[in-house]
Amino acid sequence: MEKVQFKDLGRVAYAEAWDYQTQLHDEVKSRKIKNRRNREKPEEQEAIQHYLLFCEHPPVYTLGKSGSVDHLLLSESELEAEGFSFFKINRGGDITYHGPGQIVGYPIFDLDHFFTDVHKYVRFLEEAVIRTIAEYGIEGKRFKGYTGVWIDPVSGGPKRKICAIGVHLSRWVTMHGFAFNVNSNLDHFKNIVPCGIADEDKVVTSLSKELGEKVPIEEVKERVLFHLSDLFSFKPIPFNS
Repeated sequence: MEKVQFKDLGRVAYAEAWDYQTQLHDEVKSRKIKNRRNREKPEEQEAIQHYLLFCEHPPVYTLGKSGSVDHLLLSESELEAEGFSFFKINRGGDITYHGPGQIVGYPIFDLDHFFTDVHKYVRFLEEAVIRTIAEYGIEGKRFKGYTGVWIDPVSGGPKRKICAIGVHLSRWVTMHGFAFNVNSNLDHFKNIVPCGIADEDKVVTSLSKELGEKVPIEEVKERVLFHLSDLFSFKPIPFNS
């Protein structure tokens, strides 16, 4: 069983969290490259570290490398007036929103120590959220052609997306991850075309909206962490660096 160093960063600025996970991602890759160069020298091999960060961000919009800036519906001055930040980043996917009440998860795993299958990796991230919301009596789904976790429409209503996923891999080391709406302000999604999906039969939702009440986010974090560790067969250990 692999060990994963886990840290909850709490509420942290997006740029700070991005820099931090980039630093860890680079460290894992560098260690991996060094080990391959020293393949014939077992005494110089270093143990590969895996990391998992949880956090919440102040209101921010992020645009993936395959997205369109036209899906941001606010001007630069409007962003500033409303107190939002905006970043173009190197994950897959289009535009999304992060903010308070949302669990953002950043796994920094060397998949050579788990499995080298990016589709399976994304499915496992989805499955952790599907299993979590099932504990609250909600059935999460996947829809062909779309990533993330969805909830079936009710009485002809729209499909509801409760978790977005966008990842980046280099040398099979992962970064970025998932954004799970727990107590999110859903009005903030109205300023974008979420994930580039403009279909009227698809909207964004949250766990609290589905349940009709606010949910203790620390409780939800514990459940997500449990299901991630179960699916990936890792042991989470505290990370204090």
